[in-house]
Parts: sequence; C-alpha cells; structure tokens
Amino acid sequence: METFVVIGLGRFGSAVAEELCALGHQVLAIDTDEKAVQRMADKVTQAVVGDCQDPEVLQMLGVKNMDGAVVAFSSDIGTSVLITLNLKELNIPRIVCKARNHSHREVLRRIGADQVVFPEHESGRNLARTLANREILNYIELTERYGIVKLKVPTPWVGKTLRDLNVRVTYQVNIIAIQSGDGAIQPVPEPDHVFRPGDLIFTLGNNESNERILALE
Repeated sequence: METFVVIGLGRFGSAVAEELCALGHQVLAIDTDEKAVQRMADKVTQAVVGDCQDPEVLQMLGVKNMDGAVVAFSSDIGTSVLITLNLKELNIPRIVCKARNHSHREVLRRIGADQVVFPEHESGRNLARTLANREILNYIELTERYGIVKLKVPTPWVGKTLRDLNVRVTYQVNIIAIQSGDGAIQPVPEPDHVFRPGDLIFTLGNNESNERILALE
C-alpha cells in the first residue's frame, strides 16, 4: 500500500483519487472547492479543502510523507506550475501533472514533473486510430511512435505457432498477450501457442510494425 495526494478534484482528479483508493492505497484529496471535496469525502481516505499554492498547507497536511502526488488540473497554468514547484521542494518521489497544452507540458517537465499527461488529447488520439482502421479493436499510445494494438489474429497465422511465425524477428513486434475465444487471457504467451480462429492478440511495437500486422488481414 502506498500513499498519494491528488490535488484538484475535477472529473480527472476525482477518477484518479477514487481508483487509487479502490486499489487499496491511501489517498489524500485536496481542492479549494468545498463542494468538490464533499463529493469525494466517502470515496477516499481523506478529503480536505486547501490551497496548495501555500507551502504551509502542504506541510500541515503531511504531504511531504507521500509516495506520489498528482496535480490533476490544468485550467490555470500558473497555479499548476507553482503547486508542482511546492511538491518538488518537499521531495515527493513521483509527481504526475495534467497539462493544458504542449507549452504547459514543457514547463512542467523542466521544473521536474516526473510524468505529464494529456487525458483528453491521448484519449482522442487513441480513438482516432481505432476509427481509422476497423481491424483495430483497441489502441494504447505509449509514445508518439510506439503503441499497443488489440486486434483479431490475422487469418494467415491461424493454425501456426509463435515459434513458426518468428513474430519478433519477422514483424518487429512483441505479442504480449493472447485472448482466446472464451475470454481467457494468456499474458506472455508460450512460443508453442497455436493460433485459433477467434483469438485476439495484443501487439507491442512501433507504428510501422503494427501497421504491417494489420495489413496481413
């Protein structure tokens, strides 16, 4: 079990805080909006009203002892940056921030944010990829060049094994999981797995390599 502070209880921050708590972690949720705090009071370990632009508020709440922090709003760039700086001063091991745009992301990275996310932007890009190719059942972008694709096993692969196909060498992708027709999932599948009709595969590779797999259909 780890301890986290989530600052900003809009839709994104509330979802992060609630899910972390559901996963068994201790979560301190903070916002300046009393109504937002009240909505989260029964869903996290502790929810408080506070202005995290003030370093003394963070000190008083014991934030320096947290394993991780999430700055979960991006509407006010200046406030986001100041709070991130305050968290860096407390030596929080991991700080994740939500960014409004690319410039905001660059500033957050330069002042020491360990991870910067664009929830709406990333969701939109992933959805666009699934809409643009009907063979893609799901897409998770890892970087601008690399991603994980969930798709039906290509017809030419049916009846063959991973060893037969030598997928990693031939296609420059890794098959990180296989879901059979009954829904069972094999993480890190064995080389002797025989592909069957109805199998779903999860490929990890760069965009060009993933595209080559999709073209097999």
